[in-house]
Amino acid sequence: MKRAELKKWQDIVTTYFEKAKVVITENERHNIEIADLGLNEFETTGLGILTYVNTKRVCAKELVLLPMQTCPEHLHPDVDGSPGKEETFRCRYGTVYLYVPGTPTKNIKGIIPEGGKYTVFNEIVLNPGEQYTLTPNTLHWFQAGSEGAVISEFSTRSRDESDFFTDKRINRMPEIED
Repeated sequence: MKRAELKKWQDIVTTYFEKAKVVITENERHNIEIADLGLNEFETTGLGILTYVNTKRVCAKELVLLPMQTCPEHLHPDVDGSPGKEETFRCRYGTVYLYVPGTPTKNIKGIIPEGGKYTVFNEIVLNPGEQYTLTPNTLHWFQAGSEGAVISEFSTRSRDESDFFTDKRINRMPEIED
């Protein structure tokens, strides 16, 4: 992704924070990660991430999904003998369709993106004020509804570079070009 495109997406993500009444500083605005996952299709696959804190014990982030945008199926594995990330998603704006292992939901509301690999279809619908906690090593994926979504994530230590994606084309860490 080119730096000019990164700034454009940061500006768009910022408008979703404003819709959700999430106040961020100017410095935080410039530190919004635009995770296109190496697929170069950010409008449909990826997410905006603002990390407030990530220590050896805790992590807090805000996640933004554009309308119908998907964060692809993945899990947070054990790393160096430490358990994988446990995370709680709390919807702040819009609707989030979260998919986890379990009995597949008939007629899911999300749209399965073409070309990706998705294997879990037990649907959890999160509206503003609702939350769901994922235990470590839980395969999951999520998608925003038609308005987009803002999600607060509270978790144990985040090691994004170690995330395991079922779609082998994905590169979790973004590459920015000048």
